[in-house]
Amino acid sequence: MKNIANIREEYHIGFLNREQLKDDAIEQFKQWLNEAIASECLHPTAFNLATVDSQLRPNNRIVLLKEVNENGFVFFTNYQSQKGKELESTGFASLNFFWGELERQIRIGGMVEKLSAGLSDEYFHSRPRESQLGALVSPQSQVVHDDDALDQRYKELDLQYQGKIIPRPEHWGGYIVKADNIEFWQGRTNRMHDRYKYTRQDGSWLIQRLAP
Repeated sequence: MKNIANIREEYHIGFLNREQLKDDAIEQFKQWLNEAIASECLHPTAFNLATVDSQLRPNNRIVLLKEVNENGFVFFTNYQSQKGKELESTGFASLNFFWGELERQIRIGGMVEKLSAGLSDEYFHSRPRESQLGALVSPQSQVVHDDDALDQRYKELDLQYQGKIIPRPEHWGGYIVKADNIEFWQGRTNRMHDRYKYTRQDGSWLIQRLAP
């Protein structure tokens, strides 16, 4: 194995200062997301979703952002999955976006709420039919004792719903993360990275620079 301690990246693409930042953290996020998409960053809407279990042990996984609006950040999953149970238990989550091509990352924290059934229905039926079937078939995060069981169940439901509307499972739907803090990180040379943290206060955002 290569000595990973000797693998180093030097950041040199850009910098970030207070004058560049928008007053609203959500608008600043949208600007950076649009720039990541325009720059053809790999999976620009992918983020690391961190939760904690009942013993306060952290868990994380990659999830896809499906909407961002003035209320927060939206994604969809199985409510009975590990992350679903942990979100239900604590009511909080942490998100991290990383766009290596732009040498940027964004950290987001806040409360989590389920979307309404109507909004979850709307998004579910906008998905490809194959993805709808997958959500119906999979008992996400549960142990599978038969390697062929899920594939067989998929085939059965595929036949059952030929020419029919596939119902959204009650255990599948959306969440919105209502951010109360968002940090924007821009890589700089000599590890002198630029970091600005937005903290929500009384309907507006306090912006503070953090040491790298």
